[in-house]
Amino acid sequence: MNSLLSIENISKGFSSAGRRISALDNVSLTIAAGETLGLVGASGSGKSTLSRILLRLLSSDAGSIRFDGEDWLRLKGAALRAKRARMQMVFQDPLAAFNPLASVGSVLDDPLRIHGVVAKDRRADEIVTLLERVGLTADHAARPVRALSGGQRQRVAIARAIATRPSLLVLDEAVTALDVTVRGRILELLVDLQKREGIACLFISHDLAVVHAVSHRIAVMDAGRIVESGPAAAVVAAPRSEAARALVAAVPRLVTEPS
Repeated sequence: MNSLLSIENISKGFSSAGRRISALDNVSLTIAAGETLGLVGASGSGKSTLSRILLRLLSSDAGSIRFDGEDWLRLKGAALRAKRARMQMVFQDPLAAFNPLASVGSVLDDPLRIHGVVAKDRRADEIVTLLERVGLTADHAARPVRALSGGQRQRVAIARAIATRPSLLVLDEAVTALDVTVRGRILELLVDLQKREGIACLFISHDLAVVHAVSHRIAVMDAGRIVESGPAAAVVAAPRSEAARALVAAVPRLVTEPS
């Protein structure tokens, strides 16, 4: 199966107090079209650094990334802006990514307008469609973002992410700030969207139970390296690395029977 995303030998170091610290050490992974890969690891393992390089917020020291058939790290200017529509991000805190004074409708209108997804006279209808796809109603379009609950804001964040019809969503701790009940509903939404629309996902979290609930495969990071990867059920049922065993042990109620 051809890879939608292929990350090969990505390395990144930072200088601190006169020392060079390795944040990523020859990290490689792939994601196929329509697949969800869970990237899990403890705080400081390198997950966020990798996501920032993938989003072109940081440069890597070495390695390559191919996305949707192109050299992702070499794209610039208009070519990069056009390709960004195909890779969208859902953050942990949507309020940090939104103007809290803006209405839900204007938040969703921005990507439609910027990327020319639909004609101007069709954008209002497209906004309603996006809201319905994430379990909200047309009435939410007129509400200010700050008036929404945490779960509703995250649904709007997902609606905005899928507005450009991406082939890949990158979700960085996207449900961490939500309570257990709301978290479960958002995970169900993500699984449903992935199945219905074939969007690939890179789901980044420190929580193995959450990753296991949504992922086809899991990659485990520790100290800037991928130390284990495989089918989600196999990684959870029979972890091989010390890092994966520690993550499983931290979730005593995690169902470990292979599906």
